[in-house]
Amino acid sequence: MPTITAFKSSPDKGVGLARDMRVRWALEEAGQSYDVRLVTFKELKQPAHLALQPFGQIPTYEDGDVALFESGAIVFHIAERHAGLLPGDGAGRARAISWMFAALNTVEPPIVERDYVKYFEADKSWQAERFAMVDDRIRTRLDQLAAALGEPTWLAGPFSAADILMVHAIRRLEGSGILEEYPIFMDYIARAAERPAYKRAFDAQYEVFQQASSK
Repeated sequence: MPTITAFKSSPDKGVGLARDMRVRWALEEAGQSYDVRLVTFKELKQPAHLALQPFGQIPTYEDGDVALFESGAIVFHIAERHAGLLPGDGAGRARAISWMFAALNTVEPPIVERDYVKYFEADKSWQAERFAMVDDRIRTRLDQLAAALGEPTWLAGPFSAADILMVHAIRRLEGSGILEEYPIFMDYIARAAERPAYKRAFDAQYEVFQQASSK
């Protein structure tokens, strides 16, 4: 049974934005049981964890002699090992993989940068200008994504690992006012959140937050 790592006390306060959520969701969709090893921020920088994740982050994934880091790589590994997370035909599978890379390399970076501006440049005189610049980049990507998504329910035909990564990436914009400008993405996230596997993954992550808060 695979073991993943997650924050013992997550800075997202249990709302499902920490990247172990992606891995939990993929495992739940696959019907794969898993263990979770909770780590503190201090433990992230210890040799034992750095041997698994050289950048001192979460999540990691261990299953027998397989040890992985980076959430996208882990989700891809799960999708390749279990039916239902990648389309069965070659062309559909290739399209889904393309969208997985797009979620992580094209859509998510400016969204993560916005978080950096919000939390680490709050005392800078240029924060407002930086917000405007980053938000323009985000809207450009969301415009392009909206045009590509169009009417279909999911990115690559049937629900796939691509949707796990994309939904999780754009969810980081909730409450910013930007995401709310795009009903197509609000509906997209709502469809994903209704999936039983999503609910199980979300509840599992939220339970960790509750336990940490009660101590």
